[in-house]
Amino acid sequence: MLRYLAGVVSALLLVAAGVFVYRSSATAEAPATPMPRQAFAAEVQEGAAPVEEEPLPQASALTREQKRFNRVDKDRSGVIARDEYLAPRRKAFAKLDVNGDGRLSFDEWAIKTTTKFAGADRDKSGTLTPAEFATTAVKRSPRARLRCPPQQAPNEAD
Repeated sequence: MLRYLAGVVSALLLVAAGVFVYRSSATAEAPATPMPRQAFAAEVQEGAAPVEEEPLPQASALTREQKRFNRVDKDRSGVIARDEYLAPRRKAFAKLDVNGDGRLSFDEWAIKTTTKFAGADRDKSGTLTPAEFATTAVKRSPRARLRCPPQQAPNEAD
């Protein structure tokens, strides 16, 4: 019984501490926002002309669906014809149809996979070891990181 009482008391103390920490962080003074570069440059160099910044890149007004539509609408007619819609699929089919007979055999369909398996099977045993299998993982390119110009700190020596 004493254990339950100790557990309840400790739980109440943890809740009270959490409320105390939450309220103290909510009332803490917010950090000052940095001054815009133009205003900062004008203050530092009062006699000099304001520093011109390069324009910020603008986002495209087109939505994702509009961009996708424009990729398929090759003749820019504003409508997608059946041939335009099927063109990418025909190209993909033609790549797979190695012998050009208009039919896909299983080997033609699986050519990429079988080629990948043969390339990974270094010892030509017909099986993949864990090390060989690890080489078949898809190589993903890292996401491009946004480049933001470094923020200049105020020079207090001036």
